[in-house]
Amino acid sequence: MTETPAKVFSVSELNSAIKSVLEPTFRFLSLRGEISNFKLQSSGHLYFSLKDEQSQISAVLFKMNAAQLSRMPKEGDQVIAKGSLSLYSPRGQYQIVIQELQFLGQGELLLKLHQLKEILHQKGWFDPGRKKALPKFPKKIGVVTSPTGAVIQDIIHILTRRFSGFQVILNPVKVQGVGAAQEIAQAIHDFNRYELADVLIVGRGGGSIEDLWAFNEEIVAKAIYESKIPIISAVGHETDFTIADFVADVRAPTPSAAAEMVTAEKANLLKFLKNSETFLSSRISAQIRQGRLHLDAIRKHPLLSSPFMLLSFPIQKTDSLRNALDESILRAIREGRKKLQSYRERLELLRPSNQIGMLRKELKSYPERFKLAITTTVQTKKEKFHHLSEHLRSVNPKNLLNKGYALLQKNDGSLILSAKEVEPTTHLTALLHDGKIEATINQVILHDPLL
Repeated sequence: MTETPAKVFSVSELNSAIKSVLEPTFRFLSLRGEISNFKLQSSGHLYFSLKDEQSQISAVLFKMNAAQLSRMPKEGDQVIAKGSLSLYSPRGQYQIVIQELQFLGQGELLLKLHQLKEILHQKGWFDPGRKKALPKFPKKIGVVTSPTGAVIQDIIHILTRRFSGFQVILNPVKVQGVGAAQEIAQAIHDFNRYELADVLIVGRGGGSIEDLWAFNEEIVAKAIYESKIPIISAVGHETDFTIADFVADVRAPTPSAAAEMVTAEKANLLKFLKNSETFLSSRISAQIRQGRLHLDAIRKHPLLSSPFMLLSFPIQKTDSLRNALDESILRAIREGRKKLQSYRERLELLRPSNQIGMLRKELKSYPERFKLAITTTVQTKKEKFHHLSEHLRSVNPKNLLNKGYALLQKNDGSLILSAKEVEPTTHLTALLHDGKIEATINQVILHDPLL
């Protein structure tokens, strides 16, 4: 038996076939590994490998998604990468195109943050109904932050430029590291205990989630919740959110914005709205860009690259239905032909000429059948007559008389059947087979003559 030769692929055809299988199958995946061979291109794109103890895979993080990182990755970072698998056909190399990069360790903090956030939400610490309004013209403004950071300088600069006739009281604290949360909470308690301020600004500059973690501690949230002085939370940048932001009476996107909000100046409010507009515009633009990338990915999907990818199943199903319909029609035609042939045969039998021929044959057979019927009937009658004759002969009294029997008659001709019917002196006649005897009875004896 001759084997069919296997198809010979070109390299491009093979890569294209592998690409069509890999990319739809691994469109959305999460991968854990260590960063190695890290390269930052002048274009802003990041190229590196993700490896574990036994294997590695190439990875790329394009500039648009790299801009969302809290910090630049480095060699040895343990990360979780979320993206899709892609085959770079020119080199025949598959890689993961990363859309989101999460540093391990940060994930545990985020989980802890969400758990605490849910607990405090259930307690009602985030309830808008309990939040206090800011004073319109505060005289004493308290600040809880680091004395050496840029935050206090920005706050003093904004307040001095925008407002007059106020007093700034700084309670210096550590804003990150061990003991920072306890110092922040104690500073808030001190401001309330001694009634040192009309409004408090609690905050620090931007940083990673680890840097901002003191403001995610429950002890700080409890101090803010119990404060009788209205508190503005000004932690990190606009995109940074902490537990302190949710518990505070007002959340400021930046420490500078918090200083502007304290002055309650119209210009500050307009600027804040402008900043908010810029922030929303950037987020919307990012969403639009992300949506365009998603749309491009959908357009490049193998199912949309050729109409036959979408229509192959309906086409095959249509062919199957057509074949089934053809077979059904042919079967109906065959059955119809059989019925037609049966009708033709029945019609042929019902044709007058054929009926006449059959009747003629039947009429020709009638004399013979009639003769046979008559002969059979006569024979049957003869046999029956013979049986009757024999029976009559057997019951004929004369035949009994030939055997030595006699019939006794009274004078009136009736037969005497019992000795009780006669008495002495009765005249009787005895009929024999060859004559009769006239006699008179002398004596009647009533008993069984045979015993």
